[in-house]
Amino acid sequence: MNLKRTPKPVNSRATPSAPPIASQPVDPQTAPFPVVGIGASAGGLEAFTQLLSHLPIDTGMAFVLVQHLDPNQKSLLTEILAKTTAIPVDEIQEGMAVEPNHVYVIPPNQTLAIAQGVLRLTPRAKARKVSLSIDGFFYSLAADRAAKAIGVVLSGGDMDGTKGLEAIKEAGGITFAQSEDSAQFPSMPQAAIATGQVDFILSPSEIAEKLASLSRHPYVSSRVPTIPAVESPASKDALTTIFSLLRTATKLDFTQYKHTTLNRRIARRMALHQIEELADYVRYLQENPVEVQALYQEILITVTHFFRDAEAFDALKQQVFPALLRNRTADLPLRIWVAGCSTGEEAYSIAICLLEYLDPQPRKPPIQIFATDVSEQAIEKARLGVYSQNQVLDVSPERLQRFFTPSDGSYQINKSVRELCIFARQNLISDPPFSRLDLISCRNVFIYFGAALQKKVLSMFHYGLTPTGFLFLGSSETVGELPDLFTAIAQKSKIYGKQSASTQLNLDLIGGDAPSESFNPQPLLGDLSDEGSRPELDLYGTADQIVLQQYAPVGVVIDGQLEILQFRGQTGAYLEPAPGRASLNLLNMAKEGLQLELRTAIHQAKQEGKAVRKVGIPLQEGDRSLGSDRPVRQRQVCIDVIPLKLTAQSNETFFLVLFEDLPQRPSLVEATEMTRRPPSRRKQPTTAELEIQQLQQELGNTRAYLQSIIQEQQSTNQDLRAANEEILSSNEELQSTNEELQTAKEEIQATNEELSTINEELYRRNAETLEISNDLQNFLDSVNIAILMLACDLRIRRFTTAAARLFNLIPTDIGRPVGNINHNLHISDLEQQILAVIASLNVHSQEIQDQSGRWYDLRIRPYRTLDNRIDGAVVMLIDIDTLKHGSDQLLEARDYAEAIVETVRESLVVLDAQLRVKTANQAFYQTFQVSVDETEHCLIFELGNGQWNIPALRSLLEDLLPHNTQIGNFRVEHEFEQVGHKILLLNARQIKPNPGDPLILLAIEDISDRQ
Repeated sequence: MNLKRTPKPVNSRATPSAPPIASQPVDPQTAPFPVVGIGASAGGLEAFTQLLSHLPIDTGMAFVLVQHLDPNQKSLLTEILAKTTAIPVDEIQEGMAVEPNHVYVIPPNQTLAIAQGVLRLTPRAKARKVSLSIDGFFYSLAADRAAKAIGVVLSGGDMDGTKGLEAIKEAGGITFAQSEDSAQFPSMPQAAIATGQVDFILSPSEIAEKLASLSRHPYVSSRVPTIPAVESPASKDALTTIFSLLRTATKLDFTQYKHTTLNRRIARRMALHQIEELADYVRYLQENPVEVQALYQEILITVTHFFRDAEAFDALKQQVFPALLRNRTADLPLRIWVAGCSTGEEAYSIAICLLEYLDPQPRKPPIQIFATDVSEQAIEKARLGVYSQNQVLDVSPERLQRFFTPSDGSYQINKSVRELCIFARQNLISDPPFSRLDLISCRNVFIYFGAALQKKVLSMFHYGLTPTGFLFLGSSETVGELPDLFTAIAQKSKIYGKQSASTQLNLDLIGGDAPSESFNPQPLLGDLSDEGSRPELDLYGTADQIVLQQYAPVGVVIDGQLEILQFRGQTGAYLEPAPGRASLNLLNMAKEGLQLELRTAIHQAKQEGKAVRKVGIPLQEGDRSLGSDRPVRQRQVCIDVIPLKLTAQSNETFFLVLFEDLPQRPSLVEATEMTRRPPSRRKQPTTAELEIQQLQQELGNTRAYLQSIIQEQQSTNQDLRAANEEILSSNEELQSTNEELQTAKEEIQATNEELSTINEELYRRNAETLEISNDLQNFLDSVNIAILMLACDLRIRRFTTAAARLFNLIPTDIGRPVGNINHNLHISDLEQQILAVIASLNVHSQEIQDQSGRWYDLRIRPYRTLDNRIDGAVVMLIDIDTLKHGSDQLLEARDYAEAIVETVRESLVVLDAQLRVKTANQAFYQTFQVSVDETEHCLIFELGNGQWNIPALRSLLEDLLPHNTQIGNFRVEHEFEQVGHKILLLNARQIKPNPGDPLILLAIEDISDRQ
């Protein structure tokens, strides 16, 4: 997608609510500058030239060109490119340090990497397959430059560079691909675009202009890490708005993700749109909903591959799977949860490893693998299980053959593996977890979560695992601050076992409108949320703040049922244990005279939802029993009841109850003495006045209490009426449910009849299968051709009577490897040829003899199932002894033709439809100094270490048979590895020695001496 620049407002720098991109102080002399890796193959020279000719000389970037070059020829790429640009162009030497405003070109027959700004060369290994040198350099560039890495994939004929671009984008870099209409060979940029990880799809000249534009943006130009500043309130408001837009559009709250990671992703999107102010980007998001989705996908970037960290999967086989299967009954399913499965590679890798481990095991329990991810797009791809050739590079050939099926240039996971995995969309931090799990794999997910969120998810994993379950994390992840929940089983592989520990599962992990901890450093009193602690600890911490604000009066914390959760200070002056059964109920422990006031105050606080204060409550002290000499003393008490809530979304309310003594009034004796004093000195009320005041206060409290009881009674009556209506409604629903159950019973009876019908159908199909099996066996017995059917592991499935004679087989040999059988054929590499056919899917034909000298035509074909899956091979031996000895004239004619071919001075080569060499004459072997073993049955393009792999010749030969064309006097000038410089004239045409089996006759004339 070509992203256009958004114009920046003229007065944006003067806007106080638009903080610029900030950075931490770093030494600019040692900080990295951007490096642009440019990869190309066929057609890359033209693309390189166009790109460099449009680049300015002062971008501040270094450009490294990686191209697939002929390993046997000196490259002139450096000299050619130096003529097209004023930027210095150098061929790379080992240990060369990159500098800004320079172009570096890879030399031939080398692979390239960068580390700490230094280019490292390694001799390219000689291999027949195409070298992935671009991917290798892009991987090292992402590791070395991170957000300062830029990857560009230009014209080419393979898929090199695709995985490397994904690594660059994951590291925070920027990615480019050449547009299809401007590329001579679009295969390489198309493969990169198909991953969805390319930021810009442009022509080479447009790529140069975009690079020049990006070089002026702080995200690229600054030599220090650039992230949006979040110190000011305006910045916090802007980021809060971004998270709100994301939550509205995607139903996913990112406020508890690591803010450093989120800020980097936001900064990268700002750079792509040439936006420097955070407030401007907020406005751009509000005006462009498509960008909101793009930012969402940016945060949830899906970069994974099969069998990531192969040693970790080996540890699963060696330590986890044996422990899970130990003492397990055959009917108990093995339950695995892959959380954050992305596009499915992780889940399928675990399934494949588990199937491989269970293959030799006598007990094979049922397997249930639940794979979840928050991205619906990733889940859809995972369900299909179709992956490109580049995505299965980490899969071994044996696994690729056993567990994958080729499909239109891609590979699909076999149905037997896909049926083990159940994919579903799930928000890991808010949706309920799975339970009774034996293994949880959550790899490279915690690196995006904040510390508090990690604790919650780990507690959820602990809840979901069985007592003997295991947790499988990524290479850079740990159990953090919860070592009491998990113990390390394989520290290097990040495999942990569950420990017995009491945890409290909180499914309400992230509320819909919960404020971010980062953007609300001063939470309100009623919102006591702390992700890393238990609710009681949050409650106590908040209560401490309130008590300190009120000079630390004594009190208690109670729940909605008035049960005391915590004593705060010495409460013995107000509370005491009640006789009888132990109780922590506040009213049971309150001293006489406080129960009524406490009940009234708590009820009022519960109804009104605010703090209630009761002042002047009389409380008598002393022993009032008969005969006691302790005086009875009365004091005035003040009670405060303050409601508390854990979170804004919580329905449960707690209360903080505080007790405080008021200044003491004179006792009755003191009041009597005061009445005896002269009126001029009397300053306190009389005894009667005090008693009247006390009685009036008690009367007022009683009235208030009675009023609260009346209100509570009215509320209870309303609740009872509502409950009565609900019971009546429930009764009707039960009647309806009874009718539905009756209907369900009838449906079950109908289903039972359907099952009976299906059972009869299965019996009928079983009979048909038995009949087909009998027909097949009779067919094989009646065919006078030696046919041998083998499985992928070369074990015998079926064989005909004729095959039994040639291979010395008996009925009990079914299931044995064919290599354990002593056959009567003169062929030493039969097993290798069968395996080659299974691997290449090409039919193999060869004439051989048995020990008695009889000739047979050996034909090996791949065994295909009805769903087009390769599951072995079919070996046929056709008796051609009569044909070999039947016609002397035919043999004489063939000898005559072979003699003519061998005496011709021109080099002649016969190719089959797959362009493999069937035969060549002696002139060819002498001219190009190759042997028969190195030539026959090999692709012509692989001869002599790929010396015939000439693009123009490949194109002509590949089109010859499909379009029935000819090649006439095609001139080739090439430097051959064995014979040096040659100038050749090539002529080729189609021949058909057998109907339906066309061949190509290629004549090669050496005209080097004529020039």
